[in-house]
Amino acid sequence: MKPTTRQIHVGPVAIGGGAPCAVQSMCSTDTRDVAATLGQIRALADVGCEIVRCAVPDADAAEALAAIKTQSPIPVIADIHFDYKLALRVLEGGIDGLRLNPGNIGEQWKVAEVVKAAAERNVPIRIGVNAGSLEKHLLEKYGHPTAEAMVESALGHVRILESLNYREIKISLKASDVPKTVAAYQLLSQQVDYPLHIGITEAGTLFSGTIKSSVGLGILLHDGIGDTLRVSLTGDPVDEVRVGYEILKALGLRQRGVNFVSCPTCGRCQINLIRVAEEVERRLQSVDKQITVAVMGCAVNGPGEAREADLGVAGGKGEGLVFRKGEIVRKVPESELADALLAEIDRL
Repeated sequence: MKPTTRQIHVGPVAIGGGAPCAVQSMCSTDTRDVAATLGQIRALADVGCEIVRCAVPDADAAEALAAIKTQSPIPVIADIHFDYKLALRVLEGGIDGLRLNPGNIGEQWKVAEVVKAAAERNVPIRIGVNAGSLEKHLLEKYGHPTAEAMVESALGHVRILESLNYREIKISLKASDVPKTVAAYQLLSQQVDYPLHIGITEAGTLFSGTIKSSVGLGILLHDGIGDTLRVSLTGDPVDEVRVGYEILKALGLRQRGVNFVSCPTCGRCQINLIRVAEEVERRLQSVDKQITVAVMGCAVNGPGEAREADLGVAGGKGEGLVFRKGEIVRKVPESELADALLAEIDRL
């Protein structure tokens, strides 16, 4: 059963309380470079990113973030570590959310100042626990970063905010180890009703990171855990957003863009299906229609899959049939299959 979480808002985006799982990412640019950061944010927004996070390592970055926020097409979260003055500065600059662990800020009065400023502006705080940076006393207690240690760390930060009557909270528990991350979120979801931001941290490159994230986030989302997500990849953050939507799409939780189906090919295939499928998928990246497109290679499963899709092709010997809504609309040479399919999509 899906756990019921409280609802908060990051700018206009509702998080938790039954709202769709939001897809977010983080800029890889130097935040002090306003133009570069805004360029990346716009590229992320173009592929559906709903919330973006920016690093704030120093005062110059905090100043730049105020300018970035005023021009960003999507809500911006400031990533703050240790320095409460940076948190106060970005709050003054109109930021939509903070990623900040109150236990790392120092004296209680510093935390209280940040919480007071955040509460006045209705800005939520995400507590972000990472297995690679757990508190020393927890490592001594548990021996190494366990799921239980991560949860205890998160609850410690939560208690600090709750003691200040602040409950606009979101929590994340990330590790590069998939089973550990899943266990931590499952354990925490039984103890709090705050919305959860899910992800597998340091997941890896586009290939390995997509696999780890798909497995870990897929398990959690299938169990109803996860109010926002980030797919952490070593590479272009635009890919993080695309993979995030594909994970949600595979589980039937969100639908953005085309649902693409293609067969794995076999010895029956008599066209260069890989080339055709890759070309079609590449060209579909800019198509935001909620349709299913099938690219199939032979006459065994091809016609059936193509008929079930909104649009599809089924390969023959050096040629293929183009289907639209279950009906054959034409037969074209292999070299024209991608163009013919895209032309039919344009007609929808």
